[in-house]
Amino acid sequence: MFKEYYGFSKNPFDKQSLSVKDAFHSKDYKETTGRLSYLNGTRGIGVFTAAPGFGKTYALRCFAQALDKNLNEIAYICLSTVSVTEFYRQLCAAFGIDAAYGKPAMFRAIQDRLYHLFKEKRRPLMLVCDEAHEYSAAILKDIKMIMNHEYDSLNCFTLVLAGEPHLNRTLEKPVHEALRQRVAIHYTFSGLSDSETEQYLLHKLRIAGAAESVLGEGSIAAIVGYAHGCPRILDNLMTEAFKLGAQLEKPSLDTDTIMAAANSLALA
Repeated sequence: MFKEYYGFSKNPFDKQSLSVKDAFHSKDYKETTGRLSYLNGTRGIGVFTAAPGFGKTYALRCFAQALDKNLNEIAYICLSTVSVTEFYRQLCAAFGIDAAYGKPAMFRAIQDRLYHLFKEKRRPLMLVCDEAHEYSAAILKDIKMIMNHEYDSLNCFTLVLAGEPHLNRTLEKPVHEALRQRVAIHYTFSGLSDSETEQYLLHKLRIAGAAESVLGEGSIAAIVGYAHGCPRILDNLMTEAFKLGAQLEKPSLDTDTIMAAANSLALA
């Protein structure tokens, strides 16, 4: 209903309606995609952490979709509360390998597949493991071994470990020292700054073909104060605020509407 009322072509605060070209290039987005580009060229391990809703997975998805599929292989897994054997089966499924055998056979098949992609097909793999903060110590130990090719002298693929900030604390434990030493790139999201939050809002409105005047005086300050730099919270707030604004027939969102939307989300 609010799309018609405010003249939106779509809801720009719904992630399902956005394409890669619509991405807002925040500091976090640019830092992540820049580091991923470097990592994809050199191969090795990258660790990317962020609080929930900060846009980590979205930035990873945008980067993956922009890669030349003729030159790169991409695999993405996000089910992390699994056993070591189940983790190997996930890898086999992602790589198109028969997972009917035991762990040693799967380990060899995975390493052979990675080496084949790198040496024979000239299409090195980028493996993205999302929600990696949930991985057990045993899985992280095996990840280190999978990276070992030709007496640890060759990086055949790029591994991206993405998760919440306590992944950093996990990797700092002595038991993971060997894996941590292999990390070539490390980035933690800081969230949208106050000025970026305003730019984000205006960017989203332009995507939808809406006028900036739909944000009334004082509304941006209220939005910034509520969202605390979190894009997901901001998107949820704006969707709820525009719903309320349309119901109340307000031509622009005022501070009262923003606060009412915030209260509605808090009670949901």
